[in-house]
Amino acid sequence: MSHNNPLVSVIIPSYNRARFVVKAIDSVLAQTYGNREIIVVDSSTDDTAEVLKPYMDRIRYLYQKRAGISAARNLGIREARGEWVALLDSDDEWTPRRLEAAV
Repeated sequence: MSHNNPLVSVIIPSYNRARFVVKAIDSVLAQTYGNREIIVVDSSTDDTAEVLKPYMDRIRYLYQKRAGISAARNLGIREARGEWVALLDSDDEWTPRRLEAAV
């Protein structure tokens, strides 16, 4: 682990947010801080998995039966490889320097 440039695991739980989750992911991909992984924990019954297909090479996609946002976040945290964890709601977006400022 590099303490000067730690890996940040961004956890995005999603439940039926196909209309919004791509904007959340795009806001993470646009970060000025590049040492990050994106983990989407999906519990959706809509077409979220379909809209995420173009992102599968840039995210880690996990599906779990709906158990609530806390359970989704906990699964993402258990699967995280990063030294730091950042939580992002699937209907939210970050400004481009958010991770840089946090690290």
